[in-house]
Amino acid sequence: MSSISFKATLSHFENSPLWGWHFLVSDEMARTFIEGNDRRVVCKINGETTIHCALMPNKGTWFVMLNQEIIKKLQLTLHGEIHVEMVKDESKYGMPMPDEFQEVLYQEPDASKYFHELTAGKQRSLLYIVGKVKNTESRIKKSLAIADHLVANKGKLDYKMLNEAFKEYNKM
Repeated sequence: MSSISFKATLSHFENSPLWGWHFLVSDEMARTFIEGNDRRVVCKINGETTIHCALMPNKGTWFVMLNQEIIKKLQLTLHGEIHVEMVKDESKYGMPMPDEFQEVLYQEPDASKYFHELTAGKQRSLLYIVGKVKNTESRIKKSLAIADHLVANKGKLDYKMLNEAFKEYNKM
């Protein structure tokens, strides 16, 4: 599928059950990317930062969330114009699989089994946790901690326990 380029305005939800920074996507444009329940897309913001995200519905329109890290990195301002290039996310997990995590799952079949039994959203959360780390050694430690956590807890995620495991693995 080809990409769509458009200009959008950075907004912030106020007095709403929704929260955070976002930009709107027209219903017509969003529908070109939605397949059943799959609303995953890849957006390149201002030609600099690429994010894997989902089109989120809101009262007849759609939006994409942006986190504070992206806002700061690109020095975006409320109501400022941003340039968006959007394509359908064709990746297996809805975000990139870090090489280090893929290797750990390859070497730990039980961890791989439990990982693949998780919901797609939980899989993406774990991939994000590993992928956001810049240092290869730290990505390996996070990957090992996640694998051990999944095996020890038979596939059940407890983020509080997982964060403790990260601290232990960082000491190694």
